[in-house]
Amino acid sequence: MGRKSDCWVILSIVATVIALSCSVAVSMAFPPEGSRASEVAFLELMASRVVDDFSNIIRFRGMSSASALQPRTRADDASNNSRTGKQPSIDPIVAAWCPQPQPIAEQDDNDLIGRWPSVTEPVEVPAQDAPMLGQADFTWAMWVKVDEPRDRLTGDLISRYDVKTRRGYHLTLKSSAGVTSNQANDRHLQFGIDDNRDTPWRNCGRPGQALFAFSMAVHEGSLFAGTCEPGNEQSGRVYRYAGEQQWLDCGAPDRSNAVTAMAVFQGKLYVGTGKYRVAGSALKESENPHPGGKVFCYEGGNRWRDCGQLPDTEAVGGLVVFQGHLYASSLYRPAGFFRYDGEKNWKSLPVPEVVDPPTGQTVRRRVVALTVHAGHIYAGSYDGGHVYRFNGNGWTDCGRLGDNTQTYSFAEYHGQLYVGTWPSGRVYRFEGINHWKDVGRLGDELEVMGMAVHNGRLIGGTLPLGEVYSYEGGTTWKKLARLDFTPDVKYRRVWTMAGHEGQLFASTLPSGKIFAYRAGQQAMWGHPLSPGWHHVAGVKSADRLTLYLDGRAVAITPPFDARSYQVDSNQPLRLASGSHGPLNGILADVRIYRRTLQPEEIQQLARMKPTDASPKP
Repeated sequence: MGRKSDCWVILSIVATVIALSCSVAVSMAFPPEGSRASEVAFLELMASRVVDDFSNIIRFRGMSSASALQPRTRADDASNNSRTGKQPSIDPIVAAWCPQPQPIAEQDDNDLIGRWPSVTEPVEVPAQDAPMLGQADFTWAMWVKVDEPRDRLTGDLISRYDVKTRRGYHLTLKSSAGVTSNQANDRHLQFGIDDNRDTPWRNCGRPGQALFAFSMAVHEGSLFAGTCEPGNEQSGRVYRYAGEQQWLDCGAPDRSNAVTAMAVFQGKLYVGTGKYRVAGSALKESENPHPGGKVFCYEGGNRWRDCGQLPDTEAVGGLVVFQGHLYASSLYRPAGFFRYDGEKNWKSLPVPEVVDPPTGQTVRRRVVALTVHAGHIYAGSYDGGHVYRFNGNGWTDCGRLGDNTQTYSFAEYHGQLYVGTWPSGRVYRFEGINHWKDVGRLGDELEVMGMAVHNGRLIGGTLPLGEVYSYEGGTTWKKLARLDFTPDVKYRRVWTMAGHEGQLFASTLPSGKIFAYRAGQQAMWGHPLSPGWHHVAGVKSADRLTLYLDGRAVAITPPFDARSYQVDSNQPLRLASGSHGPLNGILADVRIYRRTLQPEEIQQLARMKPTDASPKP
């Protein structure tokens, strides 16, 4: 036997020993369900694959990364174009050194129609090369890694969606901040499909004696709403949604008339309070004399822990998490911007300052609604219709939006920042400092408040009629419904929004009611995805969608006719991007099957984590 052959034998033996050792360790850490025999079979499978995996390492050293990235296609598609599109970034050695426990004989499974070992930046697969799914069952499975600290929203894992036909699918890590005054969703997994299906807006009832729900956020799988209840003997309270038109009272954090802001921070729900000046909505002023401006942490039941008073603040304007810290703003003058330093401590930070042309004096501008986008905090302002951005130390003026005097709300859509305004009732898209693109007016309305992305659609709420609209592209908005019909008032508002259990919830003033709407179907897991690697799978079967996390089903839709949904379109398949924007993280072992994987198969795929050898640039 020659020297090269001798080396190969030695290397094969070494590789086999390493594989068996690793397999035993993996089996102990992630034991397969079932009998001892299944564990042995799993180890034997790993051992039988190791020589091929080791030979791939040597073979990959002599190959370009592009040639190593061809996703597996159906046998009868061999003559067609390969389904790769733009090639993701990959370390080929790492790809070969990640032997995956296969639930099927991969070489013989024609239903595995695409595979990408690693995706570290957004990838587009052209429509003509993308896997065609039609109305069939399918499964997306992959590893995802999103780490702290965060300085941008999380984005989509995979997406193929046509906004014009409202057809396609998404697997999303949903985060939404600046939904008026709230961080409504934070790293919540969603798996959705649509084929131009939607529901009427459903009345979900009125929490307590609410004039309106000022704030909403999803925490530990539940939807919470903070109310404005302006009577002399009333106070703002927090309620938890219990289904239908039922809301459970979680107590009043303080004596002020409103719970004005919400955000989840370090696994806890934080709320801000305030005395809302009801006359600003052209209603009788509140009789409640108590100021707010405090932040509280929810401890369960009716218990709230006081986290301190914001200096010189009677009402909290917004809450947002940025780079591992909780930030807050003041709704009214004097302008204020603060960082939480633990216990009851809030550090006062700079606010934007400008020279007032009539007086020549330097004045401080309020920053109210807060969001995170592309490495900065962005803030709306009620002082002159500008948007400002904060880099952790100071502010940059991003310019005025048309002739508007107030900027109310934010949404990130396809990776770009959209802003709602008063009094033009228009939405603008940020395209650079002092460069704002007018993307249209919502009907004949004057103000755009809550905005959110829901299953591929950008939806905005308005004043004075309390309507909701869907963005159709360009400068076109389609009216979906009017939600508030309170008679004999000047203003009706759709104030804020949040995604929960596959639906979009919206609050209204002055009816105090909350409404829910669903486009297509979505399975949603309402808990923040923790840092580190997680295995995620979205399964479409004949009558439901199922979302898996780390091998466990965490969300299932109610039964529906899933096979009546056509999900193909003329849009590209996007990996690590989509309607929520680019993924702030990395993907590994991305697979698409043209069938429903069984739970035990998904569990097997979830048993081996990727290495950290291919960090995102």
